[in-house]
Amino acid sequence: MKRLILSLLAALAFVSGAQAAEDGIPWDKFPTEKSTDVAALQHGAKLFVNYCLNCHSASFMRYNRLRDIGLSEDQIKNNLMFATLKVGDTMNVSFDPKESKQWFGATPPDLSVIVRSRADPGHGSGADYIYTYLRTYYRDSTKEIGWNNLAFPNVGMPNPLWELQGQRVAKFNEEKDPHDAAKTTHVFAGFEQVTPGRISAREFDNTVADLVAYLQWMAEPAQHQRTRLGVWVLMVLGLFTVIAWRLNAAYWKDVK
Repeated sequence: MKRLILSLLAALAFVSGAQAAEDGIPWDKFPTEKSTDVAALQHGAKLFVNYCLNCHSASFMRYNRLRDIGLSEDQIKNNLMFATLKVGDTMNVSFDPKESKQWFGATPPDLSVIVRSRADPGHGSGADYIYTYLRTYYRDSTKEIGWNNLAFPNVGMPNPLWELQGQRVAKFNEEKDPHDAAKTTHVFAGFEQVTPGRISAREFDNTVADLVAYLQWMAEPAQHQRTRLGVWVLMVLGLFTVIAWRLNAAYWKDVK
């Protein structure tokens, strides 16, 4: 029940969006090699089901599509399906949207294309944002929920992965505002670990990267297949360009 409540609160993180990109820190780069790592995608799917699908839906994604990342139908049914019995069903949750809005003030957003929706040309890709966001939570006793986030200042939800990451506080230095000498600004100076997590910091970063890789894949499952097909199409077009060029030369060679 405790994890369910935390997961429900976690839904609020993705609701407001644009202002966080403007006020937060620069985004870290998501390790793009994860995008084509089958093991990472499979682990990310497991993380998504356990930490996100309690309240977030992915209504544009069907469970049987997970076969595209190397999972068998039995693996999907036995390890990843908790809200339905049919492997062809979409990843919906049984949580009533009306109740969630009444309890938390907003309906948990669908995460099917969350990575694509969070891209910002001035900051980075949607994968960069979510990778940064999930790794920059810290304890903040001044907030009602007890948490804050560097990438999303004044976030309205607690850290959904705090058991893995542990609890930490952020240190800030006060500096003069370069635009107004009468004001001071708080500059982030680092984190201080308060309680340890279940895994090391390096393992946590890797875990978040796996989850983001899956979210990125889920937003466009056919992306890699389309890319591979596109390479072949370009090769065929290149071949026919050469053929057309030689035919044109042969046709006009006797014309003066």
